Amino acid sequence: MDYDYIIVGSGFGGSVSALRLSQKGYKVLVVEKGKWYHANDFAKSNWNLRKWLWIPFFRLFGIMKITIFRHVAILSGAGVGGGSLVYANTLPIPKKAFFDSGSWKDLADWEQELQPHYQMALKMLGATKNPKLFDGDVGLKEMATRLGAEDRFEATNVAVYFGEENVTVKDPYFGGEGPDRTGCNFCGACMTGCRNNSKNTLDKNYLHLAQKNGVEIIAENEVYDVRPVDAKDGASGYEVFIRSSTQLFKKKKKITTKGIVFSGGVLGTMKLLLKLKLKSLPNISDRLGRDIRTNNETLISVSTLDKDKNLSKGVAIGSILHADENSHLEICRYAEGSNFWKLLHLPYATGNNVLARLARIFINALKSPLEYFKIYVLNGWAKSTVVLLFMQTLDSTLQFKRNLFGRMYSIVSTGAKPSPFIPESIQLTEAYGKTINGKPTSFFLETIAGIPSTAHILGGAVMGKDETEGVIDKYNRVFGYQNMYIIDGSMISANPGVNPSLSITAIGELAMSRIKENWKE
Repeated sequence: MDYDYIIVGSGFGGSVSALRLSQKGYKVLVVEKGKWYHANDFAKSNWNLRKWLWIPFFRLFGIMKITIFRHVAILSGAGVGGGSLVYANTLPIPKKAFFDSGSWKDLADWEQELQPHYQMALKMLGATKNPKLFDGDVGLKEMATRLGAEDRFEATNVAVYFGEENVTVKDPYFGGEGPDRTGCNFCGACMTGCRNNSKNTLDKNYLHLAQKNGVEIIAENEVYDVRPVDAKDGASGYEVFIRSSTQLFKKKKKITTKGIVFSGGVLGTMKLLLKLKLKSLPNISDRLGRDIRTNNETLISVSTLDKDKNLSKGVAIGSILHADENSHLEICRYAEGSNFWKLLHLPYATGNNVLARLARIFINALKSPLEYFKIYVLNGWAKSTVVLLFMQTLDSTLQFKRNLFGRMYSIVSTGAKPSPFIPESIQLTEAYGKTINGKPTSFFLETIAGIPSTAHILGGAVMGKDETEGVIDKYNRVFGYQNMYIIDGSMISANPGVNPSLSITAIGELAMSRIKENWKE
């Protein structure tokens, strides 16, 4: 065999797996479809679509991917480090409801079992309380006070090295084993890629240390087939077929491995496994693609009309309001000059059908023509705008399927279909707009098609007691196959209601802590 383990994807689950497997003495290869990005490689603003968006058809190989389904538009990451390159650094631990619901609830005392692994994940990712609030955060705090909820407002825990602003120091996290770091300057560019070397992306912790242990990382390649060797359950290992993900003429290669870890994120893992289940890996549970969750999110932008406010300053998400038992609101920002999003935004409007929403847009524009002219023409969008990320723990699920042409599509599985028009979100948006003297806008698909957006797609390969209830067991092992694991957002088996990156990391840590024992079984 060429390797003991091949890991498909280098996001939170893949990075944890790479480091921990290498520490156990295994020979490991990581295959990542995206590019290597270092600090100076990132786009200076999101107008540089070549470095910001991942759309290979148009030869764009950036760090963010937008995928549109019938029921949801999904933002995800691409590149060595996966979603950590484009995410907003925020690392909350979910509330108790997450651990006591969903298909995994009876498999373990998850809150207790994961507690030490959450602490390890926080340490590895360099979680620190955001030390500074800026205009956008101050507005959220003022709104919370008006609503009588000031005690539920707080600064976020974020994976950022603050230190002394713009000052570079030797590795402050791993006793000199990590790379040099530079103090955050609060420019707001976390989600277009940190050019200041301050964001604790996975290539600066888990992957960096894994490479020191001998882990190989192949970027700009994708896995397109996985076949068991001899034994149908993979007991004799697997043949893994890869090809270039960025070249027009795709070079192909076959590699052999004893074990495999799928960590390509929900979109990558589901797309690949739904294909492989048809022929190469037919034993995968029929539950594959089910229990897809959107975190019940909305993403609504609010642009201030006050010239003295600069909403672009700060870390990407510097504060959070726990609006009620089930709802959370965060302030997201882009760096000054990253104004591309305004081309895809329409004035915010709610309604039961597209005609009603378009009518309200027209009426709103007639009522406030100068204000919208300022937002779309005069004001710098990022400087005057925040994105309100609203999340809920309330549950509903989708299912991803594969059509005759090999493309994934979504259907509603349980509960109501995802909606961009959640009453609590609408109320909070109105309250925040009044607080900062702002007008709301939203992604055009929300108005035209009623399709909500999410940056946290989860599920599709959830845990269950057997293959009739899940795709993997509580050890992250795929039912029907040996030495095969799924460790990424696909494994999340309930709705966390908050940013899930820390939970993916912690569950990955738990799975890897058991790998030696499981390997011998």
